[in-house]
Parts: sequence; C-alpha cells; structure tokens
Amino acid sequence: MEPHCEKKNAGKLLSMIAEGTHLCGDPGMQFDDTIHKWHTCKGSGRQNCTNPCSEYLFLDNSACNLASINLLKFRTPEGFDYERFAHACELFIIAQDIIVDRSSYPTEAITYNSHWFRTLGLGYANLGALLMSYGYGYDSAQGRSLAAMITAVMTGTAYRASAKLASRMGPFEGYRDARYYGFPNPPAADNVDSMLEVIRLHCAELANIDGSEAPDMLEYARDQWQNALTQGTVDGFRNAQVTVLAPTGTIGFLMDCDTTGIEPAIGLVAYKSLAGGGLLQIPIRSIPQALQNLGYNQADRVRILDFIQEHGTVEDVVIKGEPLSSGIKPEHLTIFDTAFRSGLGQRVLSHKAHIDMMAAVQPFLSGGISKTVNMPQQATVEDIRATYLYAWKKGIKGVAIYRDGSKRSAPVKTRKEEQKETPETRREVQMVTEPFRRKLPDTRQSITHRFIVGGTKGYLTVGQFEDGSPGEVFIQMSKAGSTINGLMDSIGTLISMCLQYGVPVEMIVKRFSHIRFEPEGLTRNQDIPMAKSVMDYLARWLGMTYIPGYRQKMSPVAHADPGFEDTAPNSVAIEREHENKKLSAEQLELLTHSEGNLTCPECGSSKVKVTGTCACCLNCGTSLGCS
Repeated sequence: MEPHCEKKNAGKLLSMIAEGTHLCGDPGMQFDDTIHKWHTCKGSGRQNCTNPCSEYLFLDNSACNLASINLLKFRTPEGFDYERFAHACELFIIAQDIIVDRSSYPTEAITYNSHWFRTLGLGYANLGALLMSYGYGYDSAQGRSLAAMITAVMTGTAYRASAKLASRMGPFEGYRDARYYGFPNPPAADNVDSMLEVIRLHCAELANIDGSEAPDMLEYARDQWQNALTQGTVDGFRNAQVTVLAPTGTIGFLMDCDTTGIEPAIGLVAYKSLAGGGLLQIPIRSIPQALQNLGYNQADRVRILDFIQEHGTVEDVVIKGEPLSSGIKPEHLTIFDTAFRSGLGQRVLSHKAHIDMMAAVQPFLSGGISKTVNMPQQATVEDIRATYLYAWKKGIKGVAIYRDGSKRSAPVKTRKEEQKETPETRREVQMVTEPFRRKLPDTRQSITHRFIVGGTKGYLTVGQFEDGSPGEVFIQMSKAGSTINGLMDSIGTLISMCLQYGVPVEMIVKRFSHIRFEPEGLTRNQDIPMAKSVMDYLARWLGMTYIPGYRQKMSPVAHADPGFEDTAPNSVAIEREHENKKLSAEQLELLTHSEGNLTCPECGSSKVKVTGTCACCLNCGTSLGCS
C-alpha cells in the first residue's frame, strides 16, 4: 500500500507565495526539478535546501568555502584577459581545496560531509561594472554572451583543476562511495555516472553561447571543459562542486568593486546609509571607461560626468522648467540602465533583464546564484506570479524577487533624500534596523498600588512614559533579600524591558493572566475579587489600569452596574475605598450575578457557558459547579 500524501493546489500555493513576495519580498523560490537535473551526486540523495543566500545547493549537513574574483582586475582595453583569469581560477581552486582540510566545522555531520565531498564555491564580483565599462548594456545580447563566456571559463577551469588534483590525490570520497553522514543506505553505489553526466551537460550548453564578440574566449572555454571531462573520466574529480555566485555584499566593498556578484549597478550614483548616521556617496567608476569606449571626447566626458554627479542620471531632466541634457546619444542610454531609477532619471532595467542574465550564466555554474530580481513598486501580485514561472522556464535554480518599496528601509539608495532628523524619525530608522529601547524620562509620573492576594501583601509601582503608558514595573513583596522578593524584582525587571522594547501591554496581560501558583485567593480589589497568583493579579491590574475598555469588559463591577463607565486608571481609588473591607461570599455573589447575567468570579469575564445545570468560564477555564 502506497503511503498517503497530502495534496495541495499548486496554482493556489504559487499565488500565496506571490502575495507574500508582493508584500515584503519573501519568500523566494527554488526549483527542485532544475536543481536535481544538475546535481552531481544523485547517488547520495537529493538536494533539499540551500544556504540563506541561496547560492550553495548540496546535500544536507554539508558546507563549502567561498571565494570571489574581481572581474575588473582582468579588463584590458583590448578585451577581457581570460587566460590570466583562468590562471587565477586554478590557483583559487587549489587554495580552496586546501582550506577544506584546514577549516573547523560546527557539527560532526558537517565535518564528515565536507571532507567526504569537498565542495567548493568559487565565484566573481563586479560583472555589472565590467559590462558597462566595455559599453555593453546589462540587458543586451553582448552583455549576456560575455557573462556566459566568463562563467564558462571559470567553471571549466575549476573542474579541470579539480580533475588534475584527483589524478595526484584521488577523487573525493563520495565519488565512488555514495554513502554519507545522514544517508547510510544510498540508492546507488556511487556518484561517478551522475558527476560525468552533469559535466557533459555543461559542455553541451557551450553551443548556446554567441561567441561572435570574443570567439577566442569561447574556444578557450571549450578546451577547458573538454580537458576537464577527459581527465575527469579517467581520474575522477577532487571536488563534487566548484563554483557558485555569492552576493559579495560586504566583501565587494573590501574588494573595491562598483557592483556586487552578478548584479547590475543599482544606480549611477548610490548613497549608502551609515550605521552612525549620514550618507556615503558611491560613484560608479566604470562610467568614464564606458564613455571613452563609446567614443566621447574628453570635454564631453567631463560634462556628462558633472551632469551625473549633479542629477544622478544621463537622461534629460527638467529643473524649474528648464530642460537639461547630459549629451548622451539616445542609442547609448540602455548601457547606463540600472536596477533602480537613478537620481532624477526614469529608466530602469526590467525584471526580465535580471532573469535573462541569470539564465545566461546558470548552465556554467555548479551551484546557484544569489541575486535579487528587482520589480517596480506598481508590480501586481499577478506580475510576480508570472515572473516566478518565467524564471523556472528559463532554467535557473532559484529566484528572489524584491518589489521596490516593499521593505521599510534600504541600506543603499539611488536618490539623495533630505529629511529633517527628529527624535521620532531617528527612532523610526532604529526600529527597522536594530532593537530600539524607549527610555523613560529622568523625572516621571508613577502609580503605587497596594494589594493583598490570599492574605499576602505587596506593593506594585508602575513608572509611566510622557504619554501615560507604562514603562517600568517594580514589585515589592516580603523582606528585602528574601527569595520571593528577589524573584518578583526580577520579574518586574523583565516586564520593564519588554515594555521599553515595544512589547504591547495587551500581550503582557494576555500571557500572564490566570497563571496559577501560590499565593492565590481573595483580594481587596473589587475589579479583581479573586486572583490565581500574584502574576495573575499584576497582569489583570495592568489591563484594568492601562488598556482602554478592558475594565469595562472584565471587571465584575462593570457587569453589576449597567451604567458603569471605564475611566481607567481608577482602580487605585477603588482600592482605597475598599481597603479595609473583605469580600464576603454574599458580596461576591452580588458582584457576579446581575440581572440574570452570570459572570465568572475568577476572572470577571461574562464569557460563561451554561450546559444543562453546569457552568464553565470560557475565558479562564474555571468550572463554576453544577446544581
């Protein structure tokens, strides 16, 4: 009998994913069929997940070390120096393979599998800047072809180096023994066939590259792949994977890159928000090279660069009714298209341009691509849904979509926005980027409340923010230095921190109401005639005092008096009025029965369900007995 599998409506699920992406940029999608097709170690099981950035795809409990090469370092006026680039790739693969044995790993399983498969993650950065410097648009056939050839050279060289290492040191252990930590009974004896199958798939994809712009580079890439396949067939491979395209967000700045990973420029001038406040202007330094490559003379280049510096774009703009032009030829505008609208400009790369670039390089990568597909703010849920399908049809392994404006803040902007800084705006930024503590003023208003629960006395002091909301709580019980006093003081500190870091008082009241432990019993507060514990009393008192409508809904006094009005905070006055009185059973009966409406004597709620002759409170679960 086959196991039962829950069935889901795929179209409905895809629409729900698109709705989430439209709202906040999450989740992304990974395409299992494409991932498994290019999986080099099928004998060891499927690839179930990726790292958080989505570029590393492999078996569970595995890891790879990453390295990225700055492509602009191999730019020459005559073209891309692919031979020197290939030499760098070979050196990196050797170094990364050494690192496998020199690294420490967080778990035994990851340690075992990292040595068993020896996966590596070589990649590059600054592709967008490189293409612009040559005068190629990111969304152009020439740009995609150059990117594909560079990626093919990188991965072909990497696998060739891995095969050469295997000839001297042997292939990775999982090559001929598919068992690994966490998968003791593999469905196949080895990974030889699946590994060679994927290498052949890579070789076949070379036929889809248009090498007319750089035929020598394409031929070089073919030689690298053919040598990798030939030697790998004989000696195997030292590494199960060799390349990925990582985001390079932080190391891109350290590497002096204009653009990160496979991304285009986000704008012709970018402004990075600094943690300590202020903005850092980041110019795209490949623009002068692009202008020179396109044939603009020195005077024109200076004028265009000044225009970009002032207005953030090469497009014509209108300032106070006066039309201004950068002097860029209309046929060159696409070369300077960016991921977002730049400065005062309106042009922007389409979302398909991002996916087409990923599709161009994906067939020449072992792993995946960490990249954001940017969509305009006006993109609809249906647009996002269609984009996911487009990405799958183009053969990429995964995609993450960002709709402009769907995140509350962005560390890098393409427009300089002047905003008057106030305590409120400063707090808003901090709330988005880091936990924010709202501190009370040095001199503050407070309420001190005396209570008795089951004969145990205590004092509750609540310090208030300027707007009267609670900001700190002190609970004094028993003698100083006693265990119970220390515990209640600690609880008060925890609640205070919650309130100051923005936890709603409603959530605190909900979580701590009706918790039962000693001392418990009758109180002197008519709003809370019975308390199951000090925490129960504290939470409900906070609700009565600081939550509008709570007392009217939960207090027995409110249910006993139809004309009752909640004027919280007023429980202090009630406490003084009844300080020397103790509720008798008869008084409690009067408070909990009014005009035929039964209310719960434990929590004061009117949510009492009567079944036959028995009653139970749906709010706190107290049984009111049966007659």
